[in-house]
Amino acid sequence: MDSDFGIPRELSPLQQLRSQYQPQLPPCLQGTTVRVEFGDGTTVAKAGDAHIIARAFPHTLGQPLAHFLRATAKVPDAQIITEHPAIRVGIVFSGRQAPGGHNVIWGLYEALKVHNAKNTLLGFLGGSEGLFAQKALEITDDVLQTYKNQGGFDLLGRTKDQIRTTEQVNAALKACTDLKLDGLVIIGGVTSNTDAAHLAEFFAEAKCSTKVVGVPVTINGDLKNQFVEANVGFDTICKVNSQLISNVCTDALSAEKYYYFVRLMGRKHSHVALECTLQSHPNMVILGEEVTASKLTIFDITKQICDAVQARAGQDKNHGVILIPEGIVESIPELYALLKEIHGLLKEGVHADNISTKLSPWSSALFEFLPPFIKKQLLLHPESDDSAQLSQIETEKLLAYLVETEMNKRTKEGTYKGKKFNAICHFFGYQARGSLPSKFDCDYAYVLGHICYHILAAGLNGYMATVTNLKSPVNKWKCGAAPMTAMMTVKRWSQNCGSTSIGRPAIHPATVDLKGKAYELLRQNEQKFLMEDMYRNPGPVQYDGPGADVKAVTLCVEDQDYMGRIKKLQEYLDQVRTLVKPGCSQDVLKAALSVMASVTDVLSTISSSSTSGQQFA
Repeated sequence: MDSDFGIPRELSPLQQLRSQYQPQLPPCLQGTTVRVEFGDGTTVAKAGDAHIIARAFPHTLGQPLAHFLRATAKVPDAQIITEHPAIRVGIVFSGRQAPGGHNVIWGLYEALKVHNAKNTLLGFLGGSEGLFAQKALEITDDVLQTYKNQGGFDLLGRTKDQIRTTEQVNAALKACTDLKLDGLVIIGGVTSNTDAAHLAEFFAEAKCSTKVVGVPVTINGDLKNQFVEANVGFDTICKVNSQLISNVCTDALSAEKYYYFVRLMGRKHSHVALECTLQSHPNMVILGEEVTASKLTIFDITKQICDAVQARAGQDKNHGVILIPEGIVESIPELYALLKEIHGLLKEGVHADNISTKLSPWSSALFEFLPPFIKKQLLLHPESDDSAQLSQIETEKLLAYLVETEMNKRTKEGTYKGKKFNAICHFFGYQARGSLPSKFDCDYAYVLGHICYHILAAGLNGYMATVTNLKSPVNKWKCGAAPMTAMMTVKRWSQNCGSTSIGRPAIHPATVDLKGKAYELLRQNEQKFLMEDMYRNPGPVQYDGPGADVKAVTLCVEDQDYMGRIKKLQEYLDQVRTLVKPGCSQDVLKAALSVMASVTDVLSTISSSSTSGQQFA
């Protein structure tokens, strides 16, 4: 398991240059003193979930937000931590590869050594299975030397992204106890950080001294909530994909005879597809969230694309580029129902060769309609989180096949008079996932690593490292930590009218917000993108010059500083307390009561409507 991990590797001239780049730190993380301000205790996003989450997390629910402050900040009740006894910390890649992951390790290592040279950082080899087996490598300057600012997870590697079963959780407890770890840092996405939250609660229940910290690292961009603005890796993968897409756009415009169907990674939700569309301006994108909201069938989507092809042919344009998120297969109602039925039969032990004979009549008819290559892919065993093996299901080829069939039909009927439809299909996935990280991801990951140390120095358990105000320069980033329980919701679903099931509390992946500013920007431009070939080439990932500091469009257009707004609200409440003290005038008191009563009524109404609106998922 550990023979090839942590060894120096040969670097190209560009890799060598990147390894010398020193990420910046915001002022609040500089120096050898940790200054932390605690806010109010947190709650959960949906009030109706509170009692379920409280039962699952009696020790870690309701913990306060933490804000790390610069030395010059004048906050009288901030805790100033100057004593830093030697500690031992473990770190594990639990999620899937994302550019920038190595810089989380580097940032944590640097913070550990700056505050106490005797601190120790152990990297678990082979992901969570290395944690269970206590296979660890001590991180040193020499080990890190050729991994700074580099892509991949090959410094430590990864296997399963799961710490969930009783056996796994007990193995993690034993490893942390045996190795005398003061902290365990878990790097990953929604699944890994959900497991980290449950592990933190388990450790607290077991009175284990190891504090568990989560870090948001995933290319999918779906670990987003009021506390987390962006994920390490998302910026890089979108920039790499956008260049590939724009190259294809230029090729399509040059040849004027091909339609490119490009499938992008991103799991179930369409954050990557949306960002790449806003960066490169292809003719069309099919977002899974739109499909779900409009309950579009595979035939509806096919018709949309065919109508677009026909409209473009009317302007003598017989080429185009269409983006498809890999998760769209789970957004199309009939395909999702078919997948669920197949997965259920596979769990029952039915062999893949016999699945088709066991399907319900409706699912059997759909299955038989599909081309052979898709049938084979739908029969693959699901992932550890019960989702389909999305990267292996060639939805782009299925749509290209269906569109070609329909366009041929329209040609025979005489309703389509353009040139013969020709499709070329691509899957842009692993080409981007292993890229050298962008400057943003290098900085962001390195800063998160430093924050992990600050969280441990403050004695916090069950927290995720957070940075807000990310669209600003690094020196204006706001660093803090939020309890992972505050990010949790509970999924409810019903098999039939008489039964309801409640899922395990989890950090669920965020969908593309169809009311958000990024989606609004897409809607404003989608007709121009479709008909006017407004292709845009952002070029390769740039590390110097005018493009080096460009950030994701979806990050920059949204106004996301939730933690900053919470602090601003606290300031207003403090001002109210200062102005309305015993001895103030009757007029001041009456005005305060009237305003506060109105505010309370409005907030109660909003809160209750969001709770009652949460139906079955």
